[in-house]
Amino acid sequence: MSNKLPPEDNQEDSAEVSEELYERMSIKVDKGQEPLRIDKFLVQRIENASRNKVQKAIDAGRVLVNSKSVQSNYKIKASDEIIVYSDKEAHGEEIIPEKIPLNIFYEDDDVLIINKPAGLVVHPASGNYSGTLINGVAYYLQQKNSSINEETLPRFGLVHRIDKNTSGLMVLAKTEKAVTSLAKQFFNHTVKRQYIALVWGDIVNDSGTIVAHVGRHKRFRKLFAAYPDGEYGKEAITHYTVLERFGYVTLVQCVLETGRTHQIRVHMQHIGHPLFNDDTYGGDKIVKGTVFSKYKQFVENCFAICPRHALHAKTIGFIHPSTNKEMLFESELPDDMKNLIEKWRDYTTKNLK
Repeated sequence: MSNKLPPEDNQEDSAEVSEELYERMSIKVDKGQEPLRIDKFLVQRIENASRNKVQKAIDAGRVLVNSKSVQSNYKIKASDEIIVYSDKEAHGEEIIPEKIPLNIFYEDDDVLIINKPAGLVVHPASGNYSGTLINGVAYYLQQKNSSINEETLPRFGLVHRIDKNTSGLMVLAKTEKAVTSLAKQFFNHTVKRQYIALVWGDIVNDSGTIVAHVGRHKRFRKLFAAYPDGEYGKEAITHYTVLERFGYVTLVQCVLETGRTHQIRVHMQHIGHPLFNDDTYGGDKIVKGTVFSKYKQFVENCFAICPRHALHAKTIGFIHPSTNKEMLFESELPDDMKNLIEKWRDYTTKNLK
């Protein structure tokens, strides 16, 4: 199994435009196709595919024919519908185990739930080869199984990611079966993900849905942007609900229907409500409210309390790969966001009522 991982957006320069790290390829077999082993067929049809890689994908259940798993010796026939789930690990960095503190929220034989603190990069990338969550996970698994070394370290199933400065829950797979199951669930948008965010401004509606493709900014390639007409980027849908209003800022719950890189941050900026203290998308300055010195000092104090964008991945839910039971995990807000919200709540009580 590969120990290579795709580029992280730790320097805001990820080559990917999705938090989900698997893609799906659909192939409809031509009506005139003669019977042929599926592994041979896919090697011919998929660019840079090797027989060994294809067979491993088939064995892991990442190749479906007419919605069912098959063996490598299955012979395709005319009009078969083939779906291949492929990871994006081809050009990543080697993982070196490192002793890094991990907040393990839940663990069993199949999955690992980690409550990631803000400031921790998820996985190595150019310019950031060590000190990541994945380096820590590699060390943790190695300690649990002394027979594992750097060459035999299993692929520990990174099927999604969250930004460096976003806190909250992530799920990792510990087996190939779990990787396949979770990858399909993420791709099919059935994984439940709920985020809590503090955004600038008083949002007009109590709830709403933001529909706008998310893709690379056309001028500034390290940023992402919203494209509401769908002419660029990939489909992105965010549902939001107002939880509490503080006059100049609003506490919201965001539920992801899709998982694009920086999706919530870009979508909230798109509707005029950037995340509080988001230095990438304009939330690190006074966006709403007066500029008299007392208010300005208050906001700067708030920035100091939560020195990162105010976004927390609070909930994650999925169908367990082995038991087929629904699993739902919920974490508390970290102290920086708790204190930030309380400070705004107190300010609102004293100044806006």
